[in-house]
Amino acid sequence: MSDTNRVEAIAGLSFKAILITAIGILLFGIYVGILMYGENSLTVLNHLKEKKEMLKQEEKNLKVENQKLQKELFELKQLEPKE
Repeated sequence: MSDTNRVEAIAGLSFKAILITAIGILLFGIYVGILMYGENSLTVLNHLKEKKEMLKQEEKNLKVENQKLQKELFELKQLEPKE
């Protein structure tokens, strides 16, 4: 018990307060770690943003290709004899 009193005298806080504070800091650290590296983390968010931009670019490219193919189709249809 004298060790506990010595810690309380040095820190000016009770052992219980120090223990609760340490547990709180540990839980906060775990929470921040989950935010940074978990399933719904910032890294996943950044990866999804990059993928979204890539898909938008692919969409633009496919639209341009589709326009070219439609133009070619209409040109070929006009070359066919009408029935």
